[in-house]
Amino acid sequence: MTAPHPRHRRALAIPAGLAVAASLAFLPGTPAAAVPVAQAAPSAATDGALMSYVVNVSPGHGPSAAVRRAIAKAGGTIVTSYDRIGVVVVHSANPDFAKSVRKAPGVQSAGATRTAPLPSAATTDMGAPQVLSGAELAAAQASSAKAGDQDPLESLQWDLPAIKADKAHEKSLGSSRVTVAVLDTGVDDTHPDIAPNFDRKASVNCVAGKPDTTEGAWRPSAAESPHGTHVAGEIAAAKNGIGMTGVAPGVKVSGIKVGNPDGFFYAEAVVCGFMWAAEHDVDVTNNSYYTDPWYFNCKDDPDQKALVEAVSRATRYAEKKGAVNVAAAGNENYDLASDEITDPSSPNDTTPGDRTVDPSKCLDIPTQLPGVVTVAATGAKGLKSSFSNYGRGVIDIAAPGGDSTAYQTPEPPATSGLILGTLPGGKWGYMAGTSMASPHVAGVAALIKSTHPHASPAMVKALLYAQADATACTKPYDIDGDGKADAVCEGPKNRNGFYGWGMADALDAVTR
Repeated sequence: MTAPHPRHRRALAIPAGLAVAASLAFLPGTPAAAVPVAQAAPSAATDGALMSYVVNVSPGHGPSAAVRRAIAKAGGTIVTSYDRIGVVVVHSANPDFAKSVRKAPGVQSAGATRTAPLPSAATTDMGAPQVLSGAELAAAQASSAKAGDQDPLESLQWDLPAIKADKAHEKSLGSSRVTVAVLDTGVDDTHPDIAPNFDRKASVNCVAGKPDTTEGAWRPSAAESPHGTHVAGEIAAAKNGIGMTGVAPGVKVSGIKVGNPDGFFYAEAVVCGFMWAAEHDVDVTNNSYYTDPWYFNCKDDPDQKALVEAVSRATRYAEKKGAVNVAAAGNENYDLASDEITDPSSPNDTTPGDRTVDPSKCLDIPTQLPGVVTVAATGAKGLKSSFSNYGRGVIDIAAPGGDSTAYQTPEPPATSGLILGTLPGGKWGYMAGTSMASPHVAGVAALIKSTHPHASPAMVKALLYAQADATACTKPYDIDGDGKADAVCEGPKNRNGFYGWGMADALDAVTR
């Protein structure tokens, strides 16, 4: 079956219109400022395009003097260094920079974070959401008024009862001491459904690979994708008599902008995002994207291996500091447990081409990294969304991500099979994708943390999986009704390739 969305999308959301997007001495945890290496003029060629790299060294003390000299000799300038995890961000115009610096003593791996020069050039947009019309708003408000204690648009949110969030809210809305960080395209904290719960201290712009703490730097511009704002509302839109309701409407949400204006999520930005979350007491991170430009990063390629290592170090550090990392599984209807997959979309910042990869060795990061909660999407009928990636042993849990109403139609008064979320400028609208499933799980994890404030990330994840509603494989899975199986689910009711441990359960999160 053909996936009902563009394969070249970067953030893991499906546009609704497509029917379904050094001085290196610094304080603990604080990245160094951008400081050119000052030893000697670079002796390497510097007449190529300016590129960005990660150089991975031994964690704990930052790059040694020898490594800094090697970076300079290879034509590199250090942008910042995350000493706690041994990841150095470097710019260089030497096309052989990575190859040269890998030979230096103390360098464990190094690789280009992109195939396009700085700054990247846009190749495609991420698609526009389906904005709620005035008539839809009025109808939803009338329906919610009849329902009593509901926000005006809650009647359109079939996804809340799907995970028992409506019942959970009768017990608890979550704790304001819990923060979920949205690593994404930016969050509009002026939105009336987000402003009451926004955590400014835990918000930042990481697009350049180092923190920009300028006031409002975490917001998307008018020309940028609303993806991150949509995700933030799904997690923590306040129950305040305005608009919609989030899964955990009493917790805090922060915006960590890691998607650049062209919609690319490069490794240096992603590393910065996890490190910022780690050092700002974030309890849960939501990651509804894959790290560009490679859909799958293969460890037998030295550049891609370096990206896997850098992002992996950052996710592990964030978890060590107390964060549960939740990520979207992807929208290609791929079996991530299969022996091979044809990836036609990489590298997506220059010229992609078909390549065959082994998903056990070539990873979608951060979602396939150890310790990260991998989330599949379901539609309004509780079946795997037509587009959602799957795979036994890969998918940890499932949650509503929406689907085309041609495949899964919600019960009235809901009118769309997509997921309602907040949009910049005080609006609301629909999107679909595993991008939308992941924040539901992040919200449930935040409710668990609210109920068990001293629980470690490992304990929060254990409760998340134990409380999930076991969901048996859909067999046969013929979502488009053409008589042919569109995907094959393997595994038992409580641990299978479509739903993992099962559907996330918000009610259990606040009562058990």
